[in-house]
Amino acid sequence: MTRVLYEKDGRIGRITLNRPEVLNAIDDELPVELADCVARANGDQGVHVIVLSGAGRAFCSGYDLAYYAEASGGAGDSVTQEMPWDPMKDYAFMKRNTDLFMSLWRSYRPVLCKVHGPAVAGGSDIALCSDIILMAESAEIGYMPTRVWGCPTTAMWVYRLGAERAKRMLFTGDKIGGREAERLGLIYRAVPDSDLDAEVEALADRMASVPVNQLMMQKLVVNQAYENMGLQVTQMMATVFDGITRHSPEGLNFKHRAEQVGWKQAVKERDEGSFDWTANQPYRK
Repeated sequence: MTRVLYEKDGRIGRITLNRPEVLNAIDDELPVELADCVARANGDQGVHVIVLSGAGRAFCSGYDLAYYAEASGGAGDSVTQEMPWDPMKDYAFMKRNTDLFMSLWRSYRPVLCKVHGPAVAGGSDIALCSDIILMAESAEIGYMPTRVWGCPTTAMWVYRLGAERAKRMLFTGDKIGGREAERLGLIYRAVPDSDLDAEVEALADRMASVPVNQLMMQKLVVNQAYENMGLQVTQMMATVFDGITRHSPEGLNFKHRAEQVGWKQAVKERDEGSFDWTANQPYRK
């Protein structure tokens, strides 16, 4: 099955995450196919703008935890090694995905991201690497693994929100809706669900009327300002820390819990704050 679809529609290149049966969850191949689609759009002088979206009920629900967290052995060993673990092996694995997500940031064509349903955990990494995000008001965005077993490797939260608001999101792991995301300045705009498609198309059409070289120059000017603020070094640190979170005592407890009770229950306990991952038992107030 093709995990990411590409279609040229006039001056618009349409990229669609295409694992709807698992809410477009990320496995080993999805980031590769995403970057390949970005390259296709960038290689076509007839494409002026990219519209990125998700098939089915969601934009992207993050990493496929049934694939990585719940399973013992196999794919799960990619993100949780036997001790003693090799942090540089882990870094190489996760930096690959960070770089593939960042193909959206590096794209010479502006990327307009359409978010409906959840854009959470690793899915928020993908969305936040885009240039402009429009969300349905009912959609949600957040990075819940900051509570245990994760650190956002692209580090885009701080660059989009600033220090205090980024800390508010990353210290809690909360999900927020479209209106709150717009209020905080995380996204460009939230609109009623029924208006999302029309709003995205109107903006994409407006941008597509600008010459390719003009769009490219404006994007390079804005992006270099953030890159000169140390984006690459910040991402290196965040990616190393992401590996540490999965091999800390609490991270290993989360992995074992997911193996025992299933990832949905483990995630529920993590997000509710009902489990003490240090003591490895239900939280007692």
